[in-house]
Amino acid sequence: MDWEFTVLDWIQSNLRCGFLDTVMPIVTFLADGGWFWIALTLLGFIPKRTRKYAHVAAIALILCLLCGNVILKPLIARIRPYDVNTAMQSMLLVKAPDDFSFPSGHTQASFAVATSICFWKRQWGIPALILAVVIAFSRMYLYVHYPTDVLAGFCFGVVFAFVGLLLCDKLFRGRKQWDGCTPKK
Repeated sequence: MDWEFTVLDWIQSNLRCGFLDTVMPIVTFLADGGWFWIALTLLGFIPKRTRKYAHVAAIALILCLLCGNVILKPLIARIRPYDVNTAMQSMLLVKAPDDFSFPSGHTQASFAVATSICFWKRQWGIPALILAVVIAFSRMYLYVHYPTDVLAGFCFGVVFAFVGLLLCDKLFRGRKQWDGCTPKK
């Protein structure tokens, strides 16, 4: 755990600046409650050609909610870094989250949907993955998550996207509306 504070404190000492102090709360806001990723998933259900990624992303987001927020956070009950290093509480740039730290739900949802988009169309998935990386970094920059919270969120998000893909392929295999969702390369 000491190495995690070393990373967080290094970010604060070497990267914190006025520009990022303005940008990082905005970036992290995109994943507050998963609203941006949920909206992107719901929009994906509208055109037929994007429904495949929307189904996969929806399942992945449900798994993130259930496994990450409902089961793991209360079970592990990891205290947030600003509650351990109380000197940071007065320097927080966002409202202090009122749940536990592990895993990072922002990171989890971001990578779940970004990976789902990659399954569908890589050229759209790459910008989504870049945004997911920036959101994940923002959680450490803002001192609300440990590096291992973010790493776990990344892993769970990617795994849940794969599970969503496997479930959807099994459930919808052979259905014309599912097979027709695959983009032409």
